[in-house]
Amino acid sequence: MANDVVDLQAELDKHRRAVDTDYFDLSIREIVRMVESDEIQVAPSYQRQFRWKEPVQSALIESLLLGLPIPAIFVATNKDGTWDVVDGLQRVCTILRFFAVDVPNSEALKFADNPLRLGEMSQLATFSKLAYEDLPVPIRLMLGKRYLRVQVLSDKSDHEVRFELFRRLNAGAVELTSQEVRSCVYRGPFNTLIEDLSVHPEYKALLKLGSKNLNDGTAEEIVLKFFAYLEGMEVFTGKVTAFLNAYMQKRGDETDLDSDRQLFLNTVRFLHSVTGGEFRRQGVHTTPLNQFEAVLVGIGRIFREGNQPKIPEPGWEQDEELVSASRVGTNSRPMLKKRVLRAQELFS
Repeated sequence: MANDVVDLQAELDKHRRAVDTDYFDLSIREIVRMVESDEIQVAPSYQRQFRWKEPVQSALIESLLLGLPIPAIFVATNKDGTWDVVDGLQRVCTILRFFAVDVPNSEALKFADNPLRLGEMSQLATFSKLAYEDLPVPIRLMLGKRYLRVQVLSDKSDHEVRFELFRRLNAGAVELTSQEVRSCVYRGPFNTLIEDLSVHPEYKALLKLGSKNLNDGTAEEIVLKFFAYLEGMEVFTGKVTAFLNAYMQKRGDETDLDSDRQLFLNTVRFLHSVTGGEFRRQGVHTTPLNQFEAVLVGIGRIFREGNQPKIPEPGWEQDEELVSASRVGTNSRPMLKKRVLRAQELFS
C-alpha cells in the first residue's frame, strides 16, 4: 500500500510540474487595449465560435456595470510573450463588441460597424437600446476601470498541457475539435502550411464533407495526417490525437517547407486527374476519410521514392482489401499499414 501511495504521488507531482500558471487582475480598458495591440490574440480557428445571442451579451454588460463577479478568462502565453485566449472568448468578444473594437486581422470578429446596443435587462431597464457611445462619460470611465481576473498558463507549461486545457475548457457551449485545438496550441509555419493546403482548390474538390464537418478542422486534419503518416506510420500507436499532437510539436517551428508543399500538391493533382474531381466510393455520399487518407499517403510514398504513380485499374475505389482496411474501427498500426500499402500497390 505504501508503494502505491508513493507511485500515485510521483505521478501527480510529475504532471503538476508540467503546469505553470499565474494570474492578473486587469481592467476592461486594459484588456481592450491589449486586444487592439495584438497582445491578446484569438486564434483564427477559434474565431468562428463567437455565438452568444444578444440577450446574453447584454446580460454580461449589465453584470459589469453592476460590479457583479465575472468568471476568470484563461489565456496561454506564446513564446513572443503574447497571450492566446483559451477560455473566455464569449466574454472578451462581447466586451469588444460593446466598445465597438475590431479584433485585428479577423474577418469574423469585426465589431466597429456593428456595435452592441443593449437589449432589455433585468435591473438596468433604462439602459435598454443604449450603445457604449450613448453612456455618460462617468459611466464609461467606471466601466473601463472594472477589473477581470485573467488566469495565465505560462510558456513553461508542456504543450500537451496546453492542448488539454484548451480541450477541457472548451468542452461546453463552445466545443472545439481536436484539430481546432491543435491549430490554437501548435501555431507556427507548419500549421500555416496545413491551413494553406487545406483550401487548395483541387484538394477541396476531392474532399466532399458532411455539413457538420465543413468548418471543424477535418480538412486540415487530413492534411496533417498525410505528413504524419507518411513519416511516422511505422511508429503509429493507434492513439491518433497524441500521435498528431507529437508530430505537430516536432514540426511546428520548421520553416523549410517547400518540399512538403510540393509533395502534397503533386499528390493531390495526380489524384484529382485520376478521379476527375470528387473522391467517392459507390454507395457513399461523402468522402470515405480513412480510405482517402490512405490513398493520399500511398501516392505520396510513390512520389517520395522518386517514382511516378500509375493510373489504377477501373473500380479501384471498390478494392476489397483497401475498403475493408478503411472501415470504422481501423485505427491501429496494422490496419493503417494495410490500407496505405494497398493504396500504394494499386497506384504502382
